[in-house]
Amino acid sequence: MPAVPDFKALANPAIRTLAAYDPGHDIPSLRRRFADAGGLLELGSNENPFGPSPRVLAAIHAELAYLHRYPDPAGKALKQAIASKHGVGEQHIMLGNGSHELLMQLAQAFIGQNDEVLLSRYCFAVYPIAAKAVGAQLVFTDAFPADHDMPLGHDLDALAAAITPRTKLICFANPNNPTGTWFGSLQMIDFLTRVPPEVLVLVDEAYIEYVSDPALSSALDLRVRFPNLIVARTFSKAYGLAGLRVGYLVAEPSLLALLEPIRESFNVNGLGLVAAQAALADATHLQDVVTRTQEEREWLAAAVRSMGVQVLPSQTNFLLAHFGPETPAIENALFERGAIVRPMAGYGLGEYLRITVATRSENERLLAGLKAVIA
Repeated sequence: MPAVPDFKALANPAIRTLAAYDPGHDIPSLRRRFADAGGLLELGSNENPFGPSPRVLAAIHAELAYLHRYPDPAGKALKQAIASKHGVGEQHIMLGNGSHELLMQLAQAFIGQNDEVLLSRYCFAVYPIAAKAVGAQLVFTDAFPADHDMPLGHDLDALAAAITPRTKLICFANPNNPTGTWFGSLQMIDFLTRVPPEVLVLVDEAYIEYVSDPALSSALDLRVRFPNLIVARTFSKAYGLAGLRVGYLVAEPSLLALLEPIRESFNVNGLGLVAAQAALADATHLQDVVTRTQEEREWLAAAVRSMGVQVLPSQTNFLLAHFGPETPAIENALFERGAIVRPMAGYGLGEYLRITVATRSENERLLAGLKAVIA
């Protein structure tokens, strides 16, 4: 048998240094394991427990007749629906297989080896993966300290101060994953005025639908004033389409035109296209999901705090809670009870757990488990 080549040595040097994105536990296997024990309590991936609009299910059913056909490669109908919702031209929209794919393409198109990408300390894990994959230099700025009114949130002053002539891209989410923290639109405007026009700013708004703070509105409102602004959105969260993987960018057409040649052909599947379009059309269902999530978020945060646990402020569909040195043991004990939450050690937050806000019955089940474990 011939010797197996050293594939790592053959790989691009930037790729050799990468660690794959960690999606968490093997959920399908755990569903089977806990099927006879009340079912698996899935609170680790920030999914929407209320599910998609009934219109989505009807649209998917109708589309099943066309599974043997390729989907629309341009996603024209969905682009038109998104453009209409945001009051932009269709040419301002690029669709992706979730926002993850789009982030990778953005780095591939605009970032070169040794260019700098600015990130906040506690940012979504895909941002550094996308930057490192093209050989960029990562520059992290510290988040706010624990005694700040927005602990672990983005320090925009620090980000602005870190810009150098080598800076090509700044990435952050607002509200942020994994911390749940946020900053207001006036702070965003102040920050963007300090960014040179040749530096791209990606604002990830995966959780924007869940915001209740009137001080925060979408950065889409600022795109005309700041052409270097790119906004990423997803249908995986509030719209309940995590299993279909549909995301999009809103940006200047001339910027998106440079991404088009590296976009994978038919990158959004046919079921995803029709499902996302149907989800957009049901504003009533979306509002119901958002309202119920906001109510449960406040209820669950208060209940966990009543147990003596610090819970960070959140404008998302999850909570970041500080359990201290016993965090790994608490997470493991919950796991053995069929409650999956997300440990944060990979983000440098080893004493925290991220907990998805779920239905009232699921939240009550989590609380019962937490009380038993902590006791």
